[in-house]
Amino acid sequence: MSILNVLLRPDKLLVAVDTLAQDAQTGQQSQGAKLLLIPQHNLVLACRGSAQFFLRIYELCLQASFRADFTMEQLMAELGLVIDKVWPAYVEAADRAGIPRSDLHTELVLGGWSPQSNKMMATAYAKDAGGAAAVVQVLAGGLASPGEPLRGRPDSFEPADVLEAARLQAEFLNRASGREVAGGRLIAASIKRAHVEVRDLGEV
Repeated sequence: MSILNVLLRPDKLLVAVDTLAQDAQTGQQSQGAKLLLIPQHNLVLACRGSAQFFLRIYELCLQASFRADFTMEQLMAELGLVIDKVWPAYVEAADRAGIPRSDLHTELVLGGWSPQSNKMMATAYAKDAGGAAAVVQVLAGGLASPGEPLRGRPDSFEPADVLEAARLQAEFLNRASGREVAGGRLIAASIKRAHVEVRDLGEV
């Protein structure tokens, strides 16, 4: 399990993820991109959980972004249904690979600038192997996954504060899991109305 943090204001969105990736079958670690852009629409898609599922959803979002009538509101409304439609094939592939269903889960965030609403918007999606429909949550002020180690901390867009929060989360996750499940570098996308910046904030 990894880190997925979102800070949201009407004029600014920040999404931060760690880069530690692990092969579910072999346990071999690598560095993975858990945050990808749809730059022509000032959108970011980020994940916590299955990287393979994330990449498939990103591919579908990218295809949708080429539609002449594309809006982020429509994509946000459709994405929960898309996740439910694609998920069974992912579960079947995991079964064939011998991956326990208890390990199958994903959290996704789609966010960015909405020309229609004239503000930043973000929506979170969660799915596991339990069979229930994807949980869809429109975000108001942000999201911290995991949130437990950040209770009582004020939200801050300052890079040093974002990195410190991620370090606390990684320590919490790794201690709870008994192994390294979060770490690597912290990558953050900062989005404003006409500006997108992706930065490496440092070692988690």
